[in-house]
Amino acid sequence: MLIGFLLKGMLVGIVIAVPVGPVGILCIRRTILDGRLAGLFSGLGAASADSLFGIIAGFGLTVISDSLFYYQDLLRIGAAAFLLYIGISSLMADPVARRRENDDPHGLLGDFASTFALTITNPVTILSFLAIFGAIGFTGGEATMGHAAILVAGVWCGSFLWWIGLIAASGFLRLSFQRQHLVWISRGSGGVLVFAGVMLIGSLLLEHGWI
Repeated sequence: MLIGFLLKGMLVGIVIAVPVGPVGILCIRRTILDGRLAGLFSGLGAASADSLFGIIAGFGLTVISDSLFYYQDLLRIGAAAFLLYIGISSLMADPVARRRENDDPHGLLGDFASTFALTITNPVTILSFLAIFGAIGFTGGEATMGHAAILVAGVWCGSFLWWIGLIAASGFLRLSFQRQHLVWISRGSGGVLVFAGVMLIGSLLLEHGWI
């Protein structure tokens, strides 16, 4: 029974992590330009944020979820600003000249913190967790604290396994890229991140009827 909840949690983690959005693009970009450790810590940040959403949904922490939803506009503005900053920096930077040491602890901590923060700015993910938890039978008598803890642990494992696979594939491709490829990867990923930031701002303006 407990193994079943762990496996269900892993499946939920993979399902939540699979859609490749701005966070996925950022992890791939960092893996190719800064190395596998940078990509790994970026994926760890995203997996940890997903697990936090799982904790909020699984343990029914409505105070936290209500606060996140209350401030979701500010969170989205922060996410848009970050995406624009990273995207514009990528468009302007020389990807070879800016490559850092793969084991730079400050850089790795920044990789973790940035993807964690970027993932946590989308509290709507909590609703996805609630729907999926209900679909896999985490309701009624099954929704105990112990089961919730195991389920959330599975979410973290599943999400992180997905990021490990994505980073491993990106790291394998990294070996075949030459300087001109890195330039185009940097600019292409930067353009995607800028586009994502602009779309996020546009969605906010539309929702509030400002345009």
